[in-house]
Amino acid sequence: MFTRSLHRPLSFNKSFFLFGPRGTGKTEWLKSSLPRALYFDLLKAKWRNLFLADPGELEKHIPAGFADWIVLDEVQKVPSILDEVHRLIETYSYKFILTGSSARKLKQKNVNLLGGRARTYNLHPLIANELGSAFDIKKYLYVGGLPESYLSDDADEFLQSYISTYLLEEITQESLVRNLEGFARFLQSASLAQGCVLNMSAVARDCAVKQKTVVNYFSILDDLLMSFHLPAFMRRAKRRLIQHPKFYLFDVGIYRTLRPRGLLDNYAEIDGAALETLFLQHLHAINDYYNLGYQLNYWRTSDGREVDFVLYGEKGFFAFEIKRKSKIQISDLRGLKAFQADYPQAKCYVVFGGIEKEYKEKITFLPLNTCLQNLLEILS
Repeated sequence: MFTRSLHRPLSFNKSFFLFGPRGTGKTEWLKSSLPRALYFDLLKAKWRNLFLADPGELEKHIPAGFADWIVLDEVQKVPSILDEVHRLIETYSYKFILTGSSARKLKQKNVNLLGGRARTYNLHPLIANELGSAFDIKKYLYVGGLPESYLSDDADEFLQSYISTYLLEEITQESLVRNLEGFARFLQSASLAQGCVLNMSAVARDCAVKQKTVVNYFSILDDLLMSFHLPAFMRRAKRRLIQHPKFYLFDVGIYRTLRPRGLLDNYAEIDGAALETLFLQHLHAINDYYNLGYQLNYWRTSDGREVDFVLYGEKGFFAFEIKRKSKIQISDLRGLKAFQADYPQAKCYVVFGGIEKEYKEKITFLPLNTCLQNLLEILS
């Protein structure tokens, strides 16, 4: 029903790390692409316990003269096995694929990341050009791009289960936090900060935990590949700018599931953050998959003028403002016009809820669906 856009790792024919949040489809993609590969799933106690006790057992389970790919799934469960992988690459020229949904243990001191002998790639939630004719933007805005969620008959149940049985379970198993109830409150508070400039003290007050603890909680989300911190664009600034990063959970479906809602909530605000998240998912994926090399930022002045996404790199310079509305007023372009005045070389886009492509005042107006389907072409 869909074809993944990540092709480069297999074409190089050399060992690599493949990271991505749990549920993005790493194992399914590898098994469909590499049916003859040798798989070791380190989520399974059989392999995890064996290799924790003695990483040298790995060599005994590889057939002599094996020349295909060897996959170690969720390698962060046994970081010590990377020394053995390094040795086997050097000794036998084996080709390893090392997948992970957490970078926390792999960032610890003395963990062997193979000394540059393995490249690193990322797998993201599904995007529009992968889904093709199955892409439904209204559906995506609610269920997100995790394959099982998007293809499920009951996406709500899957997403609730994802949070309870994966995220909180992972936190418990790895003893990452002492106060699980506090972390659950933090997740809801973090969702309220979606698409906002990050204010640690405000989140700490909202979830009733210490600010130092909240800083650690955000670090945990980052290590589990569950969040993005979008830095401010500061290059050759001509105005006084906001410098703190914005925060985004990695998937719009996860965001909507965590985001508490009540009678007094501003649903336009929720939908606006969801739309930005959807667009950012596509930017991140395309930038990674096609090695475009863009820095992803936002831009905001101290007096509140803002551009949602700024992309800067050797291939170009772009500014994107995301709007739910089908009709755009001049007042909606206050931030983009200010950015355009400071950076006239940037290509400026308004991605909106209309149905026709338009051009006004050196700004291109693109319907959201059109933009998503053609984003690679725009950025290449």
